[in-house]
Order: sequence, then structure tokens, then C-alpha cells
Amino acid sequence: MSQHSHAAPVPLGGNLLNATTVMCGILIAIMATFLLVRFIFGLASVTNVNDGYSWGIWVVIDVMVGSALACGGFSVALLVYIFNKGQYHPLVRPALLGSLFGYTLAGTGIFVDLGRWWNFWHIFWPSYSNPNSVMFEVAVCVTAYILVMWIEFSPVFLEKLGMKDVRKKLNKMLFFFIALGVLLPMMHQSSLGTMLVVMGSQVNPLWQTPLQPVIYLLTAIVIGYGVVLFESCVASSAYRLKIETHLLEPLAKIMLGVLALYLLIRVGDLTLRGAWPAAFHFNGVALSFWIENIGFIAPFFLIGNTQSRRNPARLFLAGVAIMIGGILLRLNGFMIGYEHHTGTGWTYFPSFGEIMVTTGMFAIEVLGYIVITRRFPVLPRQEKLA
Repeated sequence: MSQHSHAAPVPLGGNLLNATTVMCGILIAIMATFLLVRFIFGLASVTNVNDGYSWGIWVVIDVMVGSALACGGFSVALLVYIFNKGQYHPLVRPALLGSLFGYTLAGTGIFVDLGRWWNFWHIFWPSYSNPNSVMFEVAVCVTAYILVMWIEFSPVFLEKLGMKDVRKKLNKMLFFFIALGVLLPMMHQSSLGTMLVVMGSQVNPLWQTPLQPVIYLLTAIVIGYGVVLFESCVASSAYRLKIETHLLEPLAKIMLGVLALYLLIRVGDLTLRGAWPAAFHFNGVALSFWIENIGFIAPFFLIGNTQSRRNPARLFLAGVAIMIGGILLRLNGFMIGYEHHTGTGWTYFPSFGEIMVTTGMFAIEVLGYIVITRRFPVLPRQEKLA
């Protein structure tokens, strides 16, 4: 195993004020302005959601898609702590950092989308809770997972602050939170698929199946690995660091194995349900279905052999393809392939305010990643490229 595998994480250092952070700051300020208007004057003042489409991009992208893109920490932890693949340990902190921001912002997205946001506490109050509701299970699991991830990531802050005694005490209990950090995403990612099932005939047959919980769980794992490939390549390029191909190559091979299982289940399900005719209609829904699946199939052509998996450019493109497929799988089910059947002619397209709030959410994630990796020990120590 390469010595880089055991290199201790270190802060990268460097100036925090650059073109990227300034742009992120501007986008966050625009987002804050729209949110101020939204919380004072209500959802209708900023969004285009309506009685036919009560979920806009704040839920579908910020929550459904955002939480899937934040599964890198869960996917890597599954390998390291459950399957005892310790060689991937250097990838844990960077993946967990991305997950931490992704899920925290997904939880924020739920809060922002609530009409009566001041009643948010009802979710956690026993007299208001409904244990039989899949939405209740998702809300509780996501909230619990956010808390667990902050606890899992806290040794990074304790290490920076020199609080060694506190860190040692926390390390003795950390196994419990790591176990929860693997269990909770498996629960709520599968439940997100269940939410499609309960929508019934309003969802196009291409995505309406009792197997959605399995589909969502498997794709969450695959997307997690894809995001790790993407983030590793981007971070290495941005910080001019040597890319850890000795870790990413076998990780990509595992990703392809899980992806093959997913595609087998997906094709089998479509065939058994006789849903294929809907894929050959001349409309945007069918087109989006094929783009989604091209995204899931492309990695086999990009990194199907050992040599190609050692190519950073191909690893990056495979990660992007997986992310496109995963994003569209969720967009297709909850928005593009969703149709309101009341005959009232409801339509939905996100407003400029909705788009800027969602963009601002992702800007927070990018800015937070830059600040924390530059000031806290997250990325493994490596020599910078000339």
C-alpha cells in the first residue's frame, strides 16, 4: 500500500479570498435576500409552487437530489467500517465533509419550503408525530443523521483546537455514531423511494414501482462513490495536489459492481412490469429517461478496465456521469415524470427566486468546503505539484 494512504490529514492553508469564494459570497447574499422576502411575505412571493405542484426545486433538488449527492460519507464509511477496507480511510474525512454540508443544507431546504415554517417543531413533538408516515420517518432520520455527522466530524475541530483529552474521550464512543452514520442513510434513502410509491398513478410508469426503496438505496451508494471520484479530482486540480489514483481505482471498481447490480434490477423491473413502451414515446419524459440511463451506463465505457481507472480524466467523467444519472433519476420521479391528474391544468417551472436560493445553497457548500479544507485537517498530507 502506498505511504500516502496513511498520511495524516493537514490544513492546506492559503488565502481564503479569491474569485471562487467572492462569487460564492455574492450568490449567498442574493439567496439571503430572497429568503428574507420569502419568510416575511410567504412562499407565493418567491416561488411558483401551486396546488397542483406543491413541491418545487427546494424539495426535489435541495432535499431529494442534495441528500443523494451527499452520500459520499455514508458510502465510504460502509467500505471502511463495515467491510473493513481500511485502505480507504484517507477518503473518509473529505467524503464526510461533503456529506455534512449536503445533508445540513437538505434539512435547511425542508425548513425553507414549509408554508407555516414556525410550526417546524411539530415534527419532533410526540403529540403531533405520525410514526406511520413515510415523511415523518424521513424527517426524523435526516435530522438524526445530520447530528451524527457533526459528531463524527468533530474530531477535526478538536484536533485543530488542541483538545486532545476531549478527542480521546469522544473516540471511545465514536463507534456508536459511526454505526448510526451507516444505518440512518440506509433507512431514509430507501424511504425517499417509498415516497414515490405512495404517489401512485401520478408518477410515470417508468419510475412508479414497489422496488423504488431498493433503487434509491443502491443509487445513493453509487452516487456517493461517484461524488468521491468527482470531488477528489476537483480538489486535486484546484489545490494542485497529486491525485490518489491508488485509492480511486479500486473504489471505482467497487462502484461499477454496485452499479451493475442496480442496472440489473432496474431493467428486470421495467421488463416484468411491461413499462418499456413509455420509454419510446416522443416526449420530454422519455428523453429524460434515456439521458438518465446513459448516465448510469457511461461509466462502464469510461472506466471499464484497470488502465482506464488509473486515468484521472476518465475517473472525473465517470463521476460526472453517475451524478447526472442520479440527479435525473430523482428529478424524473418527483418532477419531470410527475403529472397532476385533476384536469385543472396545473404546471410548474421554478421562479428566478427559487433558482437563486438553490444556487446559494450549493454556494454555501463550496465555500464551506474551501474554508474548512484550508484551515482544518481534512485532506491527507501530499506534496504539491509543480
